Amino acid sequence: MAETDRVPAGVDPSVPSVARMYDYYLGGRDHFPADRVAAEKMIELGRRMGNDARQIARANRAFLGRAVRTIAESGVRQFIDIGAGLPTQDNVHQVARRHVHGSRVVYVDNDPVVLAHARALLAREPGVVALAGDLRDPDAILDDPLVARHLDLSEPYAVLMVAVLHFVPDDAEAAAITAAIRARFRPGCHLVLSHLYAGDATDDETEAGRQVYASTTAGGLARRGLGQISGYFTDLELLGPGVVPVADWAADAPKDGTYDLVRPGILGGVGRA
Repeated sequence: MAETDRVPAGVDPSVPSVARMYDYYLGGRDHFPADRVAAEKMIELGRRMGNDARQIARANRAFLGRAVRTIAESGVRQFIDIGAGLPTQDNVHQVARRHVHGSRVVYVDNDPVVLAHARALLAREPGVVALAGDLRDPDAILDDPLVARHLDLSEPYAVLMVAVLHFVPDDAEAAAITAAIRARFRPGCHLVLSHLYAGDATDDETEAGRQVYASTTAGGLARRGLGQISGYFTDLELLGPGVVPVADWAADAPKDGTYDLVRPGILGGVGRA
């Protein structure tokens, strides 16, 4: 995506986008030079911390697929993917429909490039829509008329917030967002969430990551601890091993297993109301 004539109206390609940076980590092609420069800074920072940003992104994507499969196999057929990012392989509707017939999905993002790609891809997909929305206002998303036409929120549904809440730097705001989503849940609803994890990162390393993302469309970044991330699942039943590194999450993984909670990375979990 290097040609300026492919830039949607209102998009400044000189400002890195977190969605396009993630696409770069995953080996996609939908990014501009500014996205690649910023992503390479994070890749280099991860290398100094003993991590591979690309590998972590792939593990996070695989976690999404396993979580959706687990929820679909339980019979849930409605999914709201907040901060969906650019379409790639094994999107939520594709995974869900392999395991339960008639799944319906609402993809939500505030990035015009993401929405343009999603709407083009999904134009001929029945039961799948893309919605412009901001995770900072989850009630506006859940009350949107498009969601009301597309889903029945009186029945169980899943909200996915995969690698997106860490772009809300304020701790109180992040907690309020997840609390608002949980408050709308009825029995059988699920929350799928993954989040950057501080681990043993130094203050300097954490600040270096914040500085990279301060120049992006997100405007900030937060690495949080296990207690904070686990708190986003308050009053929900945690499935599988609980909140663990995304590479280790599986529905049948042991709750008392040995998981690496020292090295920085991404933690994920699935909670059920």
